[in-house]
Amino acid sequence: MKIITLTTDMGLEDHYVAALKGSILSADPEIRIVDISHQIAAFDLSQAAYCLASCMNDFPSGSVHLIGVDSEPVINFGSPRHSSVPAILKMNGQYVVSNDNGVFSLLLKEDLPEGVWHVDDVLSNPNAFRFPAKNVLLPIAIRLAQGAKPEEMGTAVSGFNRLIAMNPTIETNLIKGNVIHVDHYGNVITNIDKALFERFGKDIPFTIYFRRKEYFIDEISNSYNEVPPGEKLAFFNQNDLLEIAINRGAKSRNGGASTLFGLQVNDTIRVEFLPPGSKETLDALFD
Repeated sequence: MKIITLTTDMGLEDHYVAALKGSILSADPEIRIVDISHQIAAFDLSQAAYCLASCMNDFPSGSVHLIGVDSEPVINFGSPRHSSVPAILKMNGQYVVSNDNGVFSLLLKEDLPEGVWHVDDVLSNPNAFRFPAKNVLLPIAIRLAQGAKPEEMGTAVSGFNRLIAMNPTIETNLIKGNVIHVDHYGNVITNIDKALFERFGKDIPFTIYFRRKEYFIDEISNSYNEVPPGEKLAFFNQNDLLEIAINRGAKSRNGGASTLFGLQVNDTIRVEFLPPGSKETLDALFD
């Protein structure tokens, strides 16, 4: 099965995405095209990595994922470390084709790649840089989908450009995280994962604070419908990330959590835990 997925910041108002798809079908009508998202904020590699990473495990081995965000190569002969060239990443048996602009590090996090290859020969055609996602990256993705090996197109490298991911910080009885994504419904996804949350204990009382002190949640739900329509809730989503939502809320209707609470990407989310033996936990024994 030949699969190419597309993750771009091109939007859907212009012809750019259609040009990508037309080029794929012209090269090989048997390739299946899957849109991950074309609504990535311009040049936002963190959002692109989040959207792709959230669904990569749903694709079969051998799938090829093209990231058309910040796609133009940068050649800095005076400082190679600040260059970014077309590249192939292999992880979990799948391929990611992108400019080596730091997005690989956001996808891998602490994992090691199965391989990284730089594709240098395409740099000899500067005219291709006018639409690099189509003219530079896409031919690489098509060849991979057709069965070509990365080493047939590029040179194996031991390193790649890295970006510093926004990670939660831990203090005494406190996790300070951040909003990393707001979805179509206005649900707010944070970078606080379930494993980190449960390091403080599964039965320890806690309060999740966001934006203002009067906005808080002190329990974890299993699904949206565990609270009445219009009520706020927090739960761990399918990627085990803490999500803050409004049941039956949506940006396009009555406002999702992002609208109602004024939450945006990079905003701080605090989880305060009440340690055993504190006044609050002792009082709870006598409620």
